[in-house]
Amino acid sequence: MSTAPSPRPFEAARVIIVMGVSSSGKTAVGKALARRLHAPFLDGDGYHPAANKEKMRAGIQLTDADRWPWLESLALALRDAAETKGVAVGACSALKRSYRDFLKSKASLPLLFVHLHGEKAVIAARIARRAHEYMPASLLDSQFAILEMPAPDENVLTISILDPVETIAGKVVKSLIHRRNFKRGQ
Repeated sequence: MSTAPSPRPFEAARVIIVMGVSSSGKTAVGKALARRLHAPFLDGDGYHPAANKEKMRAGIQLTDADRWPWLESLALALRDAAETKGVAVGACSALKRSYRDFLKSKASLPLLFVHLHGEKAVIAARIARRAHEYMPASLLDSQFAILEMPAPDENVLTISILDPVETIAGKVVKSLIHRRNFKRGQ
């Protein structure tokens, strides 16, 4: 568990990670949020090593040992993007607190998680309708099994997945006290 003090909620985030189980809408919301903030968007799916993708494609749940290199790669890329552009938006499941703490530590910048929360039945219906490169619907139960709901002391904004993507992105932007500091096209 991290002992570093958290910034006041949503105030100083330079890295924003949209988190949640598969098919909660992380990529769609992350892209919409990045457009609104004129920030780069990095999808965590693109940072998985080939071995992780093959395991998931085969319906095998990833272990913590599989996840640490992936999380580190994503965190460093988000940090570099935020250093260049002032802010960066990412999408990552970040299901456990230890993963969120690790991302925060490796990014070394103030970080806000946006937790897309929804009922399992709603998300199961979504995952059944989509085709993903390597994430089968059979792994959804394992994601819910390891999901650790964010604690009050984490810098997390929890939002229902029931609203349209643009509405969710708008709610996030309105929650960012420091958004006036972002420069367009930076």
